[in-house]
Order: sequence, then structure tokens, then C-alpha cells
Amino acid sequence: MDLSFGPEYEVFRNEVREFLRTHEDQAPRNASMRSPEMLAWQKLLIEHGYTARTIPKEYGGFGGTPNIIQSRIIGEEFSEAKANAGLGGQGISMLVPTLLEMGTQEQKEQFIKPTIHGEMVWCQGYSEPGAGSDLASLTTSATLDGDEWVVNGQKIWTSTAQLADWIFCLVRTEPDAPKHKGISFLLFKMDTPGIEIRPLVDMTGAANFNEVFFTDVRVPKHQIVGERGEGWMVANAILGHERDSLGNPNITLTRLNALIELMKTETLNGERLIDNPVYRDRLMQLQGRVMAMRFNDLRVLSSRLNKGQDATLARMIVKLQGTELRHDLEGMAIDIMGEIGLSYEDNPYTRAGGSWQNQYMYYLGLIIGGGTSQIQKNIISERGLDMPREPKIEKNK
Repeated sequence: MDLSFGPEYEVFRNEVREFLRTHEDQAPRNASMRSPEMLAWQKLLIEHGYTARTIPKEYGGFGGTPNIIQSRIIGEEFSEAKANAGLGGQGISMLVPTLLEMGTQEQKEQFIKPTIHGEMVWCQGYSEPGAGSDLASLTTSATLDGDEWVVNGQKIWTSTAQLADWIFCLVRTEPDAPKHKGISFLLFKMDTPGIEIRPLVDMTGAANFNEVFFTDVRVPKHQIVGERGEGWMVANAILGHERDSLGNPNITLTRLNALIELMKTETLNGERLIDNPVYRDRLMQLQGRVMAMRFNDLRVLSSRLNKGQDATLARMIVKLQGTELRHDLEGMAIDIMGEIGLSYEDNPYTRAGGSWQNQYMYYLGLIIGGGTSQIQKNIISERGLDMPREPKIEKNK
């Protein structure tokens, strides 16, 4: 059985490998998203079509034709080379594809190019203290006053709010409408007067999340995506892209390759862990799950080109599969390191700068954030498999 992609794709694979060999000294290592090295690398990747590949040139992208095999080859080669695959984040992964689908021409021209080039960083204003899993219950309000919206309320678990230039935010503009129909989707600057950001330290020990408070924040009327009161439709499009980004098979493959290298160097009683049958069996189970994840990603990607293909169920499992797999993968690395796996932060014995421990805790959080695993399983069973809805306990009258 020949599982290769064919000669024409091997030519493309060699082109990617040659790019990585030629520019490996320019690939940033542990660089911040705003560093000159990262921005220069992102620009170089876009110019060669290794990121923002199908975004039109008029919006700052490469302007390539969608090709799922080429995309897979790029992911494989960058993973194998352990090379930085470019910028991600909420603006690039979630907002840009939504603007391409639903934004006005002016919004596309204003926001897409600076976002994919790393010049404009975004955060997401969705969850509230009383509206997490039931997001449509949000109460942050926006009232139209002449040519401006006046926003009041609070958001929570707002990732990168302390770094962001702009926010895409769900607000209630029609208080008398049914809860799913009274929401609008606004875009506004994070330095607008009336915005207060308070950091929240999570279990990794870092402030990856924030509380954000809005007090009479004035937003130009035209900075709305979609129609007034139809923000829930935009929100669902965003959430679909968010769940896709939380199950990135290329990043997961990179981590798997790093785990294999770790098993080749860590020893137990003089024996490499890669040669231990118990650990090798656990590794093979993870390899099988990563392979399944990558094939499911191909199914999702191909459905975007083949409009007759239904990948609804395939997309539903991405977030659940991706976050739980990464948590298990990072956890195995901790087990492999033995007592050193318990080291953390500035402990001199940590491996890879403590990234295994950090990512283990981070993905434990993501199993909860972005829609808990329990919520994801309900969605899969009810909407994907058409099973009966979970029974609800009748409230006492």
C-alpha cells in the first residue's frame, strides 16, 4: 500500500525542507509575539506561503489556492524541524476567518493585514461571571447614543487582555429580545477610556487570564460585525474557529516528537525510557491518538473544499480530542522525568525550561476553558449523534 502523496507533492516537500535549511538561523526560539525577530519571521513565512496561505493578497496574505495536502506537508516539516510555525492567537485563528466570511470590505481592509502580520493583537470578550457555559445569558450592555455605543459591564477569563490592542466583544444591545437574539458583536480598542484590566493568576503561576471592566466605554457605531442583534451568529462562527485552534495537529505532532526525544535521553536504572516496554506501550497509544487527530483534521479541511461533504461531527470532536490528548502527552513527559518531573519555575533541574509542567497545567485549564469536556460531550451526543438531550431537573414550584 502506497501512502505517499505522490511525486508532485514530494517536490513541494523538498521546497519546504530547503526553506527550513536556508532560514533556520532566522527562526525565533522562545521569542515574544511582538519581538522584531518574531515579526520578521512571520513576514517571511507569509511571503513564502507557509502561513496565512489562503488569505487573499489584498488583505496581506499569500493568496494561495486551498490545498490540504500542501498544508499537511508544511505542518509535518515544520514539526519535524522543530521550527516556529508563525504567529497564532485569537486574532489570527478566530477573528480573521470570521471577518473573511462576515466582515465588511472596510473591516477586512482595516483589520486583517495588521492582524496576520502581528502588528495588531486581539483578545476575546465573551465569558462573564454569570455567563460561562450559558454564554447567551451575558449581561454586558451596549446602548446606542448618537453615533456611538456606550458599553458597560464585565468580562472574565479574557486571555491576553493585558497585551491586546483590540477586543472583539459580545454585548447585549436588545434587552427585550430573546437572549440569543439580543446580542451584538463589537470591535474596539483596548486603550479606550473606561476599560480596566485586572490580571488573574492561573494554575501555571502566570497571569494568562484577566478580568476586564467596562464603564461608559464609547465605541463608534460602525465597529460592529454583522447586523445589530445578530451577534450570536457571529459568535458561533468564532467559537467554531476557536475549537479548531485548540486541537492543532501540527503543534501536537511537534510535542510528540519532543516527547520521543526526551524518552531517548531519560533513563531508569541505566535503561533508556524509549527501550522500556511499559513506557513504549504508552507512547504508542499516544502516537495512535495523534495519528487519529491528524486524519480527523484532514476530514475537516477537505470539507471546506468539498461543499457536499458533511464534517459536522468531525469538527465537534476537535476541542475535546485536542485538549485531552495534549494534557495526557505532557503528563507522560512528567512521568518519564521521575522526581525531576515535579520541579517547576526556577528549579535548576527542570527540563526544557519547565515547559512540560507548564503545558500540563495549561491544558488542564483548557479542558475546562473554551467549553468544558463535559459540555463538549453533550454537544457531540445531542447534536452530532442525535441522542436524547440530557434530562433537566424540574425546579421546585
